[in-house]
Amino acid sequence: MTSGSVTRSGVEPGRAPRAPEPRSAADSPAIAEADWAAAVAAVRGVGPDDEVQLICHVNPDGDALGSMLGFALGLRRLGFTRLRATFPGEFDVPEPYRQLPGSELLVPEAQAWADPPLILIFDVAAESRLGGLADRLDGDACVVALDHHASFTGFGTVSLVDPTAAATSVVAEGLLSRLGVPLDAEIAECLYVALTTDTGSFKFVRSPSVHELAARLIATGISPAEIARRTFDTRPFGAMKLAGEVLGRATLDPSAAGGRGLVWTWATTADLERHGQRPYVLDALIDPVRGVAEADVAVVVKELTPGEWAVSLRSKGGVNVSAVAAALGGGGHRLAAGFTGHGTPEDVIAQIRPLLEAYAA
Repeated sequence: MTSGSVTRSGVEPGRAPRAPEPRSAADSPAIAEADWAAAVAAVRGVGPDDEVQLICHVNPDGDALGSMLGFALGLRRLGFTRLRATFPGEFDVPEPYRQLPGSELLVPEAQAWADPPLILIFDVAAESRLGGLADRLDGDACVVALDHHASFTGFGTVSLVDPTAAATSVVAEGLLSRLGVPLDAEIAECLYVALTTDTGSFKFVRSPSVHELAARLIATGISPAEIARRTFDTRPFGAMKLAGEVLGRATLDPSAAGGRGLVWTWATTADLERHGQRPYVLDALIDPVRGVAEADVAVVVKELTPGEWAVSLRSKGGVNVSAVAAALGGGGHRLAAGFTGHGTPEDVIAQIRPLLEAYAA
């Protein structure tokens, strides 16, 4: 399959690019009008009774699930009847997102349509993040990819990728608008969860257009307070005990990243089992680690299988962690990124440490 055009800024080794200003996908110069038109034509080119498969990345977060389900609900408003949404790996939807509207469309990977004419992919920067579903790209389907990562690798028939967008949900809303789908409370709740989770409850954006989109979503009648309580402020007691243990083993290295500082910690599957918790509870640990005043860079290393780790990186601005992650096979944004590491937690940090200086601002 041929890839659609994507505007991306390259990263010169040793230098971090200027952080882009997030903006609305509706006026995004990063997505060409021809690509918007091609995506609209792809959706309109299949019938309402045709199979349509929506896919997001492995271990889905709020933006991946919210963008995918919000768009799926939009397709249902257009009359599509054979919709399935999925993600690779274990079919385990994180608790904060189990009440999202459209969740009834979610199916395990094994139940994804085998050969649908249309596939829509959300928040997936690289084919490796599709796991066992990556083979769907080799069929005859028209594949439309919606994303906002500068590290997007350029797969798909049509690519709607805006690295300046605050979340993939911004791109999803832009396409829904061009398809003539009006926002309702169910679609809006999905997109709002996606927007708030990927912007840290709007802490990491300055663009008025992001808040304007949030205002339009809220105007449909959704409750930001209830969504925030369910998404950010509700965790099992065991998760609190686990967090205390993992944060207690954190290590601070003020000399790392050219003196900007590194703070990191790690968690194992044994930690999860001991406290009776599921992996999603570890995702929130990056926030208190990132708050350490003496470090620009925060890292949480989370065990997936023996010797394999999901690595989350955050920066306050002194280091381009997207470039660090990309150098290690991952990707993300300048201030938030991730990759899959191997060995021990110390091995993973040893790989990261020299790259922090190489990609310091």
